[in-house]
Amino acid sequence: MTRADLRSFLIRLLTVARTEIAALSALLIAAVGVMSFIEIADDMTEADGQALDHQILALMRPYADDPGRPWGPWWLKEAAADITSLGGISVLGLFALIVILFLLSQRKWLSSLLLALGLAGGVALSEGLKAVFERERPPATMQAVETINASFPSGHALLSTVFYLSVAVMLTRAFPRKRFKAFVLAVGMTMALLVGLTRIYLGAHWASDVFAGWAVGAAWAMVLWLIAYGVARLQSRRRAPLQDAPSPTD
Repeated sequence: MTRADLRSFLIRLLTVARTEIAALSALLIAAVGVMSFIEIADDMTEADGQALDHQILALMRPYADDPGRPWGPWWLKEAAADITSLGGISVLGLFALIVILFLLSQRKWLSSLLLALGLAGGVALSEGLKAVFERERPPATMQAVETINASFPSGHALLSTVFYLSVAVMLTRAFPRKRFKAFVLAVGMTMALLVGLTRIYLGAHWASDVFAGWAVGAAWAMVLWLIAYGVARLQSRRRAPLQDAPSPTD
């Protein structure tokens, strides 16, 4: 192999690495998310894992005369209740409808379809896993909000991670500058983080429920991105109609 051939090979290798680094990163995050969920689910059944959950809940409930009152001033509880609603299925469903209609107006057929399937799949994952584990919620006397169904994993944490992270990844395509991409991703992750933390603070979930919800949500969001990436790559060669079309200029 001549020096020119070697240089050409290295250039092609670097080009492939730059192109596929995002896909490899998404695959790694999905794998870590799945393994983390399995580990959390295993720890949940052990005494050490349950003890940690009870300790965290006790830290959030320091008032012996009022076990349902969370730590901090009254306005913090009100703020947490407002923020936690951003991970509810009704709010996320409304947000998703708005985003999907916008994507359809911009002829982003693939993105709109995957976002709808992503949220629907997230609901199915949440309810399915809850039915499998059937974990009880924290004691009702320590809950600052009303809750329904089983506790593990947290549906709010799971769905907010899927939705906000998926939307953030979609929006990064619209911002050519790295600082804007980083800002959008940071906002998406912060939204999911805040929703999960409020579930712990309000006593709606054990801490491990939220950690598991984050893990599954991140894994599912990355699977959706990988599907979008693969379909876009395939259809760009065939010019199939499902591919996201360029945004209309008028």
